[in-house]
Amino acid sequence: MNIPWAGGQEPREQGIAQNDDVVRARQQVRAYAQQCRLSLVDQTKFITAASELARNTLVYGGGGQMRSGLVERDGRRGVAAVFEDSGPGIPDIELALTDGWTSGGGLGLGLSGARRLVDEFDLDTEAGRGTTVSIVKWAR
Repeated sequence: MNIPWAGGQEPREQGIAQNDDVVRARQQVRAYAQQCRLSLVDQTKFITAASELARNTLVYGGGGQMRSGLVERDGRRGVAAVFEDSGPGIPDIELALTDGWTSGGGLGLGLSGARRLVDEFDLDTEAGRGTTVSIVKWAR
């Protein structure tokens, strides 16, 4: 997914190497969601999805990073986050995106739940190569 970062601004990076980093990632996306003026419901959806993906980055990817910031496209404003790790990757993408499937340890949403909470979701993974998940929530 090509992320249209707002005003050519570079996204803010947050390393994810321990539990406290998951909390910091959640706080970072919350600040952007508020700055973008997402509704409270949309803020909650985006923060929940980002929290699940940050936890997955730590638990399954062995740590990595999140880049987040404001985005603009066609006169619309939103918030985006990209989670990257160099872990083992996801061997069965179809299974990982199945509703209700989780390998445990996260919020129980799994990737399919995170995907339902955002407007745009992109998963790039391959066994042995790591995983990148990009999400966007647009202001209404």
